[in-house]
Amino acid sequence: MQRALSTHLFVGHRLTTVWLDRIWDAGIPLVELFCARQHLDYRNKAQISELGHWFRDSKLKVHSVHSPMYTDEIWGRSGPHAVISITEPVKSKRIQTVDEIKRALEIAELVPFRYLIQHLGVSGEEYDERKVDAAFTVLEEISLFARQRGVEVLLENIPNGLSSAEGLLTFLDATHLDLNVCLDVGHANMNEGVDTAYRLLKSRIRSTHIHDNNGTEDSHLFPLYTPENAPGDTPEGTTQETRRGTIDWRRTMDALRSQPEQYPLLLELREVTEMENPLDVVRETFDQLEALRSTHEF
Repeated sequence: MQRALSTHLFVGHRLTTVWLDRIWDAGIPLVELFCARQHLDYRNKAQISELGHWFRDSKLKVHSVHSPMYTDEIWGRSGPHAVISITEPVKSKRIQTVDEIKRALEIAELVPFRYLIQHLGVSGEEYDERKVDAAFTVLEEISLFARQRGVEVLLENIPNGLSSAEGLLTFLDATHLDLNVCLDVGHANMNEGVDTAYRLLKSRIRSTHIHDNNGTEDSHLFPLYTPENAPGDTPEGTTQETRRGTIDWRRTMDALRSQPEQYPLLLELREVTEMENPLDVVRETFDQLEALRSTHEF
């Protein structure tokens, strides 16, 4: 599998070509750009133009773009109005959501990419048929808009009542939308488990999000990262238990290797402030994951 990295690792910083140079220098050929306005402001034509010029002359390629989750520059802390959700049942608000996602898709006009990674609702959201209808309406429109720009929309499994692996299949069956998925193994660990999620979604997986957690908190830990080998002290407000991942990476890698040409191994990690050289650790993480072997078959 090809190595890929989400710029989510640097989401607290403005995305510049300096970060992209560092990713390429770490031996990573593919990147996922994370749309958060404090990081990658999809409304800012100057920033997108600068990145477009850089990518035209670079061997680093954009595999995917993560659809925006908030309209503000502070992770939605400005209030509920900043949340971007395709399950919004109020039509006027849903139109605003579509407009925001279209702005992100317009990146493809200057920076070509293959996939848009889209959440179906927000974390913890409960199932509601009105939300299914709303999501269907939005996805029909943005999928057409995406195809016109050479982009395919992928639905990501997230921890809510609509987006477990089984939930995504139920949604696709009910709506007859011909969409594929991005398998987020960290989110699967919080839902039905990685083995089950992979088995259910196997034929539809076109990309991945690789990260770890303790099974309850979406902490986006480095795989194989434990309090014992993590650099520095435990950050304030966390415990050793919240920093310890619970995914069986040997079994997970066995599963992912069963269709190695179908998707990249794409790390979606959270910044560790005391980690001096995160891209060195990213490279080591890839090496460790690729070295894991067992006789288990999927």
